[in-house]
Amino acid sequence: MQEFLEYIINQIVNKPEEVKISKQDESGLIVYMIEVADEDMGVIIGKEGRTIKSIRSLIKAKAIKDGVRVRIELIDKQNQQNDQI
Repeated sequence: MQEFLEYIINQIVNKPEEVKISKQDESGLIVYMIEVADEDMGVIIGKEGRTIKSIRSLIKAKAIKDGVRVRIELIDKQNQQNDQI
């Protein structure tokens, strides 16, 4: 699933070499934390959050098919905040 997420993100951003996706397992929940270049943050979020919502929907559909629970978090390096579901 991480490869699928990386593929989606790398197709959207302008600097795919700066994409970092880390994974944490939290008692039955897989958390993927996405870091991108500062200038790509707006691209990933999209207008009114539509792009990140679409990414989350795709990952959620794959997670349901695979029988796992998943959460996607965007790491904002400038403000050191997480945007999560």
